Amino acid sequence: MSMASTSVIVEEEKQLILYSYWRSSCSFRVRIALNLKGLKYDYKAVNLLKGEQSHPDFLQLNPVGFVPVLVDGPAVIFDSFAIIMYLEDKFPQQHPLLPTDIHKRAINFQAVSIVSSSIQPLHNLNLLKYVEGKVGPDEKLPWVQNVIKKGFTALEKLLKEHTGRYATGDEVFMVCC
Repeated sequence: MSMASTSVIVEEEKQLILYSYWRSSCSFRVRIALNLKGLKYDYKAVNLLKGEQSHPDFLQLNPVGFVPVLVDGPAVIFDSFAIIMYLEDKFPQQHPLLPTDIHKRAINFQAVSIVSSSIQPLHNLNLLKYVEGKVGPDEKLPWVQNVIKKGFTALEKLLKEHTGRYATGDEVFMVCC
């Protein structure tokens, strides 16, 4: 690799900015993907408990007001799955997050969908505040436990025939993020 192409990669890596919260499972997934790919990024903390996700400057990046948000130069991507797919497409040679086998890819997509659609959003901070306000604070924990149990039961059933050292075999792929 020539010095010119090396400097381009370094510049691209420096452009990555991740707006994140350390306790956010969505943000964890993106940080895992960034680290698996060996990508450098600037971390910008967004404290969800202090309501920083509702600040007008942050809402300009992500009108939904959720973390994570990845900024790559002019590109602003929010939603952990979209960010991970963006990273996979932009940096395909750096630790691929998807297997080449079409069946294993489909298993990965299904598992990611279960986590990002059937587990995580059903116990995020906004929904838990809503449950607490409508039903009461004692219902938050049973709600979360039910959601997680149902999602993990589905994941176990899906992955039962495909596991190895990791969820879908012996290599780390997207489903591990």
